[in-house]
Amino acid sequence: MSRQPARAPSQRQLRVGEEVRHALAQALERGELRDPAVKGVAITVTEVRLSPDLKNATAFVVPLGGGDAKPIVQALNRASAFLRGWVGKHVKLRYTPRIGFEADLSFDEAQRIENVLNDPLVRRDIAADDDAENGE
Repeated sequence: MSRQPARAPSQRQLRVGEEVRHALAQALERGELRDPAVKGVAITVTEVRLSPDLKNATAFVVPLGGGDAKPIVQALNRASAFLRGWVGKHVKLRYTPRIGFEADLSFDEAQRIENVLNDPLVRRDIAADDDAENGE
């Protein structure tokens, strides 16, 4: 049996994910968590992805200014029940989704790509391609 390709998230998933992201960001901004790993650390919630039934959510977080996200993710996963309750009070949904936290690695990947594109050998190849297209 073959797997069906992953479908793009629905408008409802995107909208609810954005509402959950705002609620989580508000809780973190107000310092609602008392865990020492997140105390005094500015955390950015970059994205929240919801399952199609809206019962499970994955929140992607990154510490502001960079740094090691692993202890922050562990602390947030420990506090996920509290944060689920916070979201339930601030977002009107039939079911409050279970929330899991993961480190957002997209910024690291973007930096890696930027470094590759700025490599002198790659720049030379790009310049050669541009010259060939211009007929030089």
